[in-house]
Amino acid sequence: MQPFVNSNKTRHQQGVAAVEFALVAMLFFTLLFAILEFGRLFYLQNAVQEVTRRAAREATVRWVTAGEEVRNLALFEAANLPAGPEITAENIVIEYLNVDQDVIGSLPDSPLDNVKACLNAETNCIAYVRVSINDATYSPMIALFSAFSVPITASTVTIPAESLGY
Repeated sequence: MQPFVNSNKTRHQQGVAAVEFALVAMLFFTLLFAILEFGRLFYLQNAVQEVTRRAAREATVRWVTAGEEVRNLALFEAANLPAGPEITAENIVIEYLNVDQDVIGSLPDSPLDNVKACLNAETNCIAYVRVSINDATYSPMIALFSAFSVPITASTVTIPAESLGY
């Protein structure tokens, strides 16, 4: 028997499997990371609604000077949203509205003054709280997709004012 001898044909095909694997792996990981980024985009879209709801709920039971605390609690007591650095306290806008749902220019000095204003049907009575998240843009965590930054849908929640810290 003659021993196996490498011919020119087999020598030229050495490493073909590695090249094929590299091409398939590149496509596979690009698709995998795209799916992860798409999932994170959906997470942020849903989290924006939850953050505005939490902020509105906290703003109705705290006085107007507790805005920073309300924003902090809305973000789950963090500087920004977990897994969503695009949503920060600066994006959360809290507005106090009167009975006609117009923004109040001059807020009452205390919760007691607000109760008095509401009993007297004054225009500076805080009847509603509106919280919105504006100017937030989704930016992918992976640099490969950095060209796909999209604005996050603005979210607004308006609910009746409750105790406002009274």
